[in-house]
Amino acid sequence: MILISHETYIKRCIELAKNGLGTTYPNPLVGSVIVHNGKIIGEGWHRKSGESHAEVIAIDSVKNKELLKESTIYVSLEPCSHFGKTPPCADLIIQHKIPRVVIGTIDPFAKVCGSGIAKLKKSGIKVEVGFLENECRELNKRFFTFHQKKRPYIILKWAQTQNGFIAPLQKKETKPVWISNEFSRQLVHKWRAEEQAIMVGTNTVLQDNPRLDIRSWTGENPIRIVLDRELKITSGFSVYNKSVKTIFITEKERLSEHENQVFEKIDFNKNVNIGILDVLYKHQIQSVIVEGGAVLLESFIKNDLWDEARVFTSDLSFEKGIKAPEFNTNKAAIKNDISDNTLEYFYHTTEK
Repeated sequence: MILISHETYIKRCIELAKNGLGTTYPNPLVGSVIVHNGKIIGEGWHRKSGESHAEVIAIDSVKNKELLKESTIYVSLEPCSHFGKTPPCADLIIQHKIPRVVIGTIDPFAKVCGSGIAKLKKSGIKVEVGFLENECRELNKRFFTFHQKKRPYIILKWAQTQNGFIAPLQKKETKPVWISNEFSRQLVHKWRAEEQAIMVGTNTVLQDNPRLDIRSWTGENPIRIVLDRELKITSGFSVYNKSVKTIFITEKERLSEHENQVFEKIDFNKNVNIGILDVLYKHQIQSVIVEGGAVLLESFIKNDLWDEARVFTSDLSFEKGIKAPEFNTNKAAIKNDISDNTLEYFYHTTEK
């Protein structure tokens, strides 16, 4: 029998878990593998909140349940120990008398956070924790950020010309002036499907009338977050089409007109970004992609409240325009060419 390391099976758990990106909110991404005598006999990943967890699917996939009593179950995140929309996974593992559990990392959620491990150990199960821990935390960076920092994971995204402009000074029509190419725009729609929410400011809506959807990809449209201090955006704009939950952040008093339209009031004379993030935390939003405009993007940079920046640079040039955001950070961690666009990924390290 060839012995395979714990890390190999946890890596497989991570691969499985990634299949749920964009569909499990507010739950984390979790993958599970069951091994008997060096052979995988069951696998599973969590697909959607309210549906079976990874461990349940993995156990259900094992044809001969008697083998579970001689097997090891691997899971990328600590098995839950509480009743939510589904029963505790730790109880199911105990019920099937699986003698060994290997875990990538501890769950930061207060209702779990070590209690799943404690319950398993109390039942006499051998538990080992901390395999590919960094990779498992990276897998659930949105979930960890939300529970540990009490805010969503923040991704800044923009496209700029080769001479550093994010938009022209003047426009003839209320629609976007495309800087990025069609391939880059399709990738952006994929990103939108992966994140729980998308945010824009007032001027972006007034000038571009964006739909903020995933029409060039498949999946669920993100929750729309619209910063509209004075409620200048009228009902004729696409963000009012009621097709998806939209949260308007404003300083004005207004009652919601529809179950998919929420108006949240904050104090714009204080730190606006903190006010915005408090609203998103209240609505249990774990990740947000901020798509503009320049003032909104720069406000998050200025306040050190961002985790990633994804920047497209095209071969276009404007004689005049609105300057693209700037930040003091190391060179891009990742750099890719997408036809005539260059995509750079930047990662922020300041802990906030």
